[in-house]
Amino acid sequence: MTAAEPAMYDLPMRLPKILTTIQSYSWPLFLADLIAGITVAMVALPLSLAIAIASGATPEKGIVTAIVAGFLISLFGGSRVQIGGPTGAFIVVVFGVIAEHGYDGLVLATFMAGIILLIAGYFRAGNLIAFVPEAVVAGFTIGIGIIIGTSQLNSFFGLSLAEVPAEFFEKVHAFWGARDTMSLVTLAIALATLVMIVALRRMAPKFPGLIVAVGIGSLAVSAFALPVSTLGSQFGELPSGLPMPQLPVLTLARIVELLPSAFIIAFLAGVESLLSAMVADKMIEGHHRPNAELTAQGIANIGSALFTGLPATGAIARTATNIKAGGKTPVAGLVHAVTILIVMLLAAPLAGYLAMPALAALLMVTAWNMMEVDKWGEYAHGKKSDLFLLLLTLVLTVAVDLTVAIGVGVIIGLALNLNKQKPIKSDWRPPNR
Repeated sequence: MTAAEPAMYDLPMRLPKILTTIQSYSWPLFLADLIAGITVAMVALPLSLAIAIASGATPEKGIVTAIVAGFLISLFGGSRVQIGGPTGAFIVVVFGVIAEHGYDGLVLATFMAGIILLIAGYFRAGNLIAFVPEAVVAGFTIGIGIIIGTSQLNSFFGLSLAEVPAEFFEKVHAFWGARDTMSLVTLAIALATLVMIVALRRMAPKFPGLIVAVGIGSLAVSAFALPVSTLGSQFGELPSGLPMPQLPVLTLARIVELLPSAFIIAFLAGVESLLSAMVADKMIEGHHRPNAELTAQGIANIGSALFTGLPATGAIARTATNIKAGGKTPVAGLVHAVTILIVMLLAAPLAGYLAMPALAALLMVTAWNMMEVDKWGEYAHGKKSDLFLLLLTLVLTVAVDLTVAIGVGVIIGLALNLNKQKPIKSDWRPPNR
């Protein structure tokens, strides 16, 4: 085998999936992708707004990320049906980076994470996902779900707090101290939206129930002039177009300062996108290209940073929605991004009427889904070492820091796996002297 042969062999695994699917594309496939893409866009719109707000950013950053990164992930990705954009897994990291380094720091960290992912894709690191213990992934995912759910208590109950602490236990203490300021009207809108989301998902899983539920809750606030905070009252009117692309400010000191954040963003983007692609493979009986997927995540995060957006990755819930809605090829993801762009251009002022408790209810559902409560029994009755690793990662995620949780979890997980391996027998004997 020549030196060129391994590269030629690996080339198909690096090619975007769209180049394969487009060869046999047809009008029936386009119609299926068109319907699925529009459906996913209706789900992604309120989610993108809510995720941006929960991350400590302005709401339009979520829309920008869904458009730019969502388009690039589908264009260059290694999965037929992957839908990308801002996800709940990044909320904790993004909030922390913005709080410590400012929003310009987040943009630079996202840009750097994109470069790291490009390098990972080039060196075929896609298969390394198998070395991340499942218990670690489950632990920090549950931890993130707990943090997201807790962070929405303020908007869900309409509490009056001058400032919400960033630290988890301080935040819970502050919410408890402000319990007497709860707004029953706000709570009613949040609960009604929550019930509608759950009911519509069960009765009509293919129907974009998220935007319908949030829309009805917000319509009630506007129609009856209820004293409830809205997107417009809290953040002002959303821009009706994309910002001009620009490079983040690059200095050596700033790069060194943000390198740990960039690595954790790259790690999360890589892990979640590959997990999402594997889930999609099971649903469609397909095979994604992991190295192409990592490359796409790199391009998408660089693109998002250039438009001052948030970190992005493959979104499991939106990918599943795409499949259930009939999406067949990456064109559905392109349609999803273009649809959100059209809505932004034509209907941005309407977003100002969205009620904050309705968006909080949406994130509560997202947090609940991330925690995968239905699997807790399985975790409890599994291997004790896996349960220990899960609980350790969970506690560190909630009480300390996501970066520490993932680092400690992966190191201990690898050590436990090495310890399980049988010792290698040696034929070495001490010499006769």
